Amino acid sequence: MKSFPQGGLAVVIGACGGIGKALVHALERSTTFAATIGFSRSSGPALDLHNESNIAACAEHVARAGVPRLILDATGVLHSMQLQPEKRWRELDAMQMTEAFAINAIGPALLMKHFLPLLPRDGKSAFATLSARVGSIGDNRLGGWYSYRASKAALNQFVRTAAVELKYRQPEAICVALHPGTVHTPLSLPFSKGGSTCNRRKLRPSAFWQLSINCAPMTPVDFLTSAETACHGKHGHPATQATTHTKKEHL
Repeated sequence: MKSFPQGGLAVVIGACGGIGKALVHALERSTTFAATIGFSRSSGPALDLHNESNIAACAEHVARAGVPRLILDATGVLHSMQLQPEKRWRELDAMQMTEAFAINAIGPALLMKHFLPLLPRDGKSAFATLSARVGSIGDNRLGGWYSYRASKAALNQFVRTAAVELKYRQPEAICVALHPGTVHTPLSLPFSKGGSTCNRRKLRPSAFWQLSINCAPMTPVDFLTSAETACHGKHGHPATQATTHTKKEHL
């Protein structure tokens, strides 16, 4: 992680989720960052994507703690007690769609609103949010999962639009969306069908990084460490360094 200046803060939002825990665990072992701050609904201060005042308070907490060099948003929802991915249009429900957009698109957009201004003007810094390949319109050949697909597509557009503004405010900062692929966490567990060895593994605190070693050449943090400003506003898979897509895939 030598491309980030030494001594800044790393921030993980969604630190109690499967990927979030793994990110915190790895960053705490890094010698690049002075400290790692994790936020979740049970952290102090708490961060609830439904509550913008919570988001603002957490951003203020970070500003008081130091200079953030790396901000990772590992939030997202595919299913819950009230929300299930739709297979057919007749299953579309306004309340479920609202919840999917609140967590997968609007919440991360508000994170950008309050956390992007904290990135320093000098030296490399990065904001990354976890998107999903199913958010690509050009890559949608199977259908289904209406709300999840649409909310992730909206997230990709939020990232792209914020990146345009960010490059004028903090020229050395990077704002990207990453899709880590299928990771065996509670989010994807009900929809895992065995598949590869990677998909069958249970996620321990460091398992996300072990999966990357066994099944992919790069982790999200490795990717961001090597990423340049040319990646700004893009979305891709860290395993393949896929930060450039065809115009069709960006629609």
